[in-house]
Amino acid sequence: MTQPFLHHGGRLSEAARTFGGAPANWLDLSTGLNPSPWPADKAPACDWNALPDPEALAALEHEAARHFGADPARVCAVPGSETALRLLALLLDLPGRALTPAYRTHAEAFTPSRPIAFAEAPLRPEVVVLANPNNPDGLLRGPAAIRSWHESIAATGGWLIVDEAFADCQPEISVAPDVQPGTRLIVLRSFGKFFGLAALRLGFVIAPPSLAARLRSVLGSWPLHAAALTIGRAAYADREWTARTRAELPRRAAALDAVLQRHGFSPQGACPLFRYLTGCDGQSLFSRLAQAQILTRPFATRPDTLRLGVPADVRALARLDRALAHG
Repeated sequence: MTQPFLHHGGRLSEAARTFGGAPANWLDLSTGLNPSPWPADKAPACDWNALPDPEALAALEHEAARHFGADPARVCAVPGSETALRLLALLLDLPGRALTPAYRTHAEAFTPSRPIAFAEAPLRPEVVVLANPNNPDGLLRGPAAIRSWHESIAATGGWLIVDEAFADCQPEISVAPDVQPGTRLIVLRSFGKFFGLAALRLGFVIAPPSLAARLRSVLGSWPLHAAALTIGRAAYADREWTARTRAELPRRAAALDAVLQRHGFSPQGACPLFRYLTGCDGQSLFSRLAQAQILTRPFATRPDTLRLGVPADVRALARLDRALAHG
């Protein structure tokens, strides 16, 4: 019964059909999104009658660049970082390598793709894709080690793409400021994870200016709809909310750790948006929690693992606690 849930999280309607209940009554811990999203009603109203304004796009990229600590000329807004990765595969036109475990998209975008170990020096020009923090295990690698690996990859004529979808929680780990003219380093950033508004489908590519210009050309005049431009800019400009959220998320993650440990699990991961369980019967645990209408994330190639997003509040955490206790 886990088969439909092995590719992506967030399939609440399918979970309700499979295990019962209404989707609205489920607790979704399958995605790793911030469960307390930025309040989109704080954004100004967008004009649905006009084409998206190029100046609004530039303003969004400028505000996002400030948030990332990057040069706005190197920041290209895209309709989701997954779309960006697939476009980069076409533009770079090189074989791909991806770490494991990692996002399935990292290997799929560069099909055929071969696995690579962190810090392994390629012998030919290749595109290496790394997530930091990694998904699904939350492993965190230091910027200095990533910079060193980039140097060895660039020496062969290859590229390093660092997917920083979860880096907003810990901005000090980002290598976005290291993207400079002449480097062969690309950073992907996702709006939906930290700000919790995944339906907006907003992401960013931080790339050397020549590659950023090629990507903008491929995307065309209106890469994003008006709501993404308006909401994205307002959210990135909300420094107070960002600071408060960066302080709150580790506390929520620590509370989840305490519950999981009390039930005999050893949660892993340095990202405060999700935790990774190993050494368990992941598919059995997934089904048991699904019977309690709690959706988590199992993995086809690692049946002894399960990923859980961090619950939003005490009530949601208590619900998980009860489900684990009555297994």
